[in-house]
Amino acid sequence: MRPRIHPESRQVAFRDRAANALFLTRSTAASAQTVEWEDGNTYPLIDVDISSASHPFCTGTSRVVDTAGRVERFERRYGRAAPARP
Repeated sequence: MRPRIHPESRQVAFRDRAANALFLTRSTAASAQTVEWEDGNTYPLIDVDISSASHPFCTGTSRVVDTAGRVERFERRYGRAAPARP
């Protein structure tokens, strides 16, 4: 690999806000927030909305999604499509 063209990879803590779980992994992402880990070291903290701790596919649970509201909002914005002609 060519030197000085790749971003620096370091230990970063990710917090899943939905499941309130913390993960420590390597990443190139930067953050102004920090968290003290169990080993006593301080790591950058990045909040995520969903991870394997809260994703329905990984947990085996399902969530109700308001698809009716989305469809109605789409129809209000763009109008109902004309029926297809045979």
